[in-house]
Amino acid sequence: MQTYIALLRGINVSGKKKVIMTELKDMFEHLGYIAVVTYIQSGNVVFKAKEETIQLLEEKIHKGIGTRFGYNVPVLVMISTHLQAVYDQNPFLQRIKEGQLDEKKMYFTLLSDIPEVSTIEKLDIRPADGEEYILNKNHKVVYLYAAQGYGKTKLTNNLFEQKLKCNATTRNLKTTVKLLELSFLSC
Repeated sequence: MQTYIALLRGINVSGKKKVIMTELKDMFEHLGYIAVVTYIQSGNVVFKAKEETIQLLEEKIHKGIGTRFGYNVPVLVMISTHLQAVYDQNPFLQRIKEGQLDEKKMYFTLLSDIPEVSTIEKLDIRPADGEEYILNKNHKVVYLYAAQGYGKTKLTNNLFEQKLKCNATTRNLKTTVKLLELSFLSC
């Protein structure tokens, strides 16, 4: 069995699309997945499944959420080694380790697809002072450093989805590290 990480976009945000984690875990188990662990209330699930395609897992989970909770929620699934590679390739990590950047301001905007070259060429986003972003299309991620915090940046999921023409969901560094820990504990 393979260990996967599912990231759900837009649940339990500002009281909208409320999903209780014990019910979400139960839904995953009813889909036949095992060793299901949820992390915080924002839709992070580590689980094991028989070898299936990522696309099939995303479709099953998306449909399960619609059936069980009545919500249309974008779902992004990846194997734990992919998230580890995303973490390892973080271009801001060294500066964080050296104390030049605040780790609490580091975010990963994970993309559902590899953006097309034409959309990347048209990206042309001008970050505010203290903000930086770097797109790594091979790992389907935008590394984001938001000096004023994610709540104040204009470099949001919606912006990247609009510009790159794919679904996106963002997690901070702490959550990413915790998901990696949980995924490797379940191996």
